[in-house]
Amino acid sequence: MPPTTRPSRKLPPPIRPLIRQAATPALPAPCVAAGAGRWRLAGLAALTALGLVLHPTGPGAQQGMMGLGNRAVGEGPVTFTADEVQYDQTTNTVTARGKVEAWQGDRVLRADEFTYNRETGLATATGNVALIEPDGQTLFADRVELTDGMRDAAIEGIRGLLAANARIAAAGARRTGGTVTDLARVVYSSCDLCPEDPTRPPLWQLRARIATLDSEEQRVRYRDASVQFAGVPLLYTPYFSHASPDAPRASGFLSPTLGQSRFLGGFAVLPYYWAIDDHSDATISLTTSTNQVPNLGGAYRRRFNNGEVTLEGSVGTLEGTDADGLGGHIFAQGRFTLNENWRTGFALNRASSREYLQAWRYGSPRVLTTTAYAEGFWGAEGYARIDTMLYQGLDAANSTDLTPFVLPRGYADYVFPTDGIGGRFTVDASAFSLFRARGTDTRRIATRAAYELPLVGDMGDIWTFRTHADVVGGWVDGLALAPTFGNAGGDGFFGRGHIRTAVDWRMPLVRSAGEYGSQIIEPRVQLVTGPATGAQLRLPNEDSLDFEFTDANLFSLNRFQGRDRFEGGTRADAALRGAWLFPNGGQLEGLAGRSVRLATDETFADGSGLENRSSDWVGRLRLAPVTWLELLGRGRLDRDTGEGRLWDATATVFGGPFSLSGGYLLTNPAPNVTTRKREEVSLGGTFRLNENWRVGLFGRYDIGLDRPVAAQVSATYEDECFIFETRFVRSWAEDPTTRADYTGGTLLLFRVGLKTVGDFGLRAL
Repeated sequence: MPPTTRPSRKLPPPIRPLIRQAATPALPAPCVAAGAGRWRLAGLAALTALGLVLHPTGPGAQQGMMGLGNRAVGEGPVTFTADEVQYDQTTNTVTARGKVEAWQGDRVLRADEFTYNRETGLATATGNVALIEPDGQTLFADRVELTDGMRDAAIEGIRGLLAANARIAAAGARRTGGTVTDLARVVYSSCDLCPEDPTRPPLWQLRARIATLDSEEQRVRYRDASVQFAGVPLLYTPYFSHASPDAPRASGFLSPTLGQSRFLGGFAVLPYYWAIDDHSDATISLTTSTNQVPNLGGAYRRRFNNGEVTLEGSVGTLEGTDADGLGGHIFAQGRFTLNENWRTGFALNRASSREYLQAWRYGSPRVLTTTAYAEGFWGAEGYARIDTMLYQGLDAANSTDLTPFVLPRGYADYVFPTDGIGGRFTVDASAFSLFRARGTDTRRIATRAAYELPLVGDMGDIWTFRTHADVVGGWVDGLALAPTFGNAGGDGFFGRGHIRTAVDWRMPLVRSAGEYGSQIIEPRVQLVTGPATGAQLRLPNEDSLDFEFTDANLFSLNRFQGRDRFEGGTRADAALRGAWLFPNGGQLEGLAGRSVRLATDETFADGSGLENRSSDWVGRLRLAPVTWLELLGRGRLDRDTGEGRLWDATATVFGGPFSLSGGYLLTNPAPNVTTRKREEVSLGGTFRLNENWRVGLFGRYDIGLDRPVAAQVSATYEDECFIFETRFVRSWAEDPTTRADYTGGTLLLFRVGLKTVGDFGLRAL
């Protein structure tokens, strides 16, 4: 019978052994599994697949079916082919020679020769034994022996080509009882070998004298393990254990974090991961330091069928700051889906002090927000939300007595379908109650109906008709207190209505510039009218305090963001926009405009740019002639002197190996927000020095205070198997009361990453 063959599958070329004859003990690849809190050994699971053995269907068969010596390999029949198959009736031995290939699904085993003794149960595969896994991982061996119903195995000369460029090699392996596999003199690395001298050690490798994989306990244990860089051992441990690759999750210690800071001194963070069940886990961290009492932190996570919950907290002390004594924090959040329209959630955030959070590396927020909410969605047309909020100020500028307690706040809106003439009608309603220990207490309900109709004229001009109608009412106590500082004696019920109507006209004029693209000139004029409102000092102001006049809200009907302040009277808004669109996709675009009203609006504070009948000038300019350059700026100029009241400009340059950006910001004191003029410049960029090295720089400087605000420098090296990153961050943020720098203003981090293995971090400052 002529030999039966199967189309050959292309094997990757055999890899060079990672160990030399005089090699020292080797460590396989431990790494922290992302999100699972366990260690794993990449590729060891593939070794169990070498239990695949042949069971020919009869003497002389050259193609047949095979059983599995290890059920972990998979279920179903296994087919094989060979150039020659012999059966010795005297010894009851089956021998297959020449291009022996066995496959089950996408898994393939190849060897030069395979023998199976039916009496002793001894199966042997020799000569270029190779196992190709479905994911492309490949294991090579010189010789494989299987006994005891194919449950036990002895393997000589293992070499593995695994995923993510990883390679593994061992002098030999033995599996006993079908569950325990011992590997001798193991080496693991994901680094490429030197093309000029393949015998040179790779950049890093993990070595162990013995590595044991227990499939029942789902553990991997090492003896005499070390990590080597360029052949030099840097880390050593006589014994090490972690979860096996097939363990879905396992409890255990994670990689520690070491560092040094001004308040903690030298410190170490030792986290422990606890796999509670299939739906929840927790991480418990103990932080010890030379200057402070140990800090205990933890995080709990749980998933439900309809949502999830995350809890994080800590307890400890902090000496040598204004936050002396016992402290702690709790950050918690959750979200749950109730049905196809509604979901609910919460966020609980409280801390003993900002100094505590910064010193123990839990962040540096200035305000913490606690909320509970429910919200509903009805396509793109309808939305509703009800929530409550509690704020905690963490520095002197955010007094807890002045921050409100919101109980409750509700909002709903609906957008109706477009009507027969192209207009669209929207309606919304909102309500809230605010309470303060010191300051204004407000209860308010409001609603707005709006209609917008766009039309196109015969000459291509665009007309847009807009109308807003508002009704607001409520109750106020302490109107003369913060944050409104309104008229004394104005407490009690308040109510009012307001309507605004606008006609917006613009004419986009386009002309061809031939081979230079096209040009656009677009004049735009809008007329807005509505009842005058006056100063509105007898009404509370909770949501309209932060106001800034720019080109972005030049044509808004109400240029206040909220509903507590209305812009009344009659005014005209005008602007001229020009653009040059280049054939390569670049453009030059600019806009300049202002507002003029019939009478002064007392609602706007001095310095806002709208306090006079004629407003300040606002504009923007964008220049992006090529793909590697963009200049963007917007500003506001005094209506009389032309002095800049607001400048916000950025410039970005994109190159092949680098990107560079710079910025300039100037703002005058904002009414109701700050009394300080702000003027800053910033510069940052990233530079790729060569194939492996890149650096980053960033800095911001306050011209008004004549001091830096923040600076950052980073350097990163990365190749196919190794990452080294260092980052220096310095912040000059200071407490506005004490003028002292906040805790944790300086940070120096180092990170070393062994690809396919894990990362190790060190904080030096």
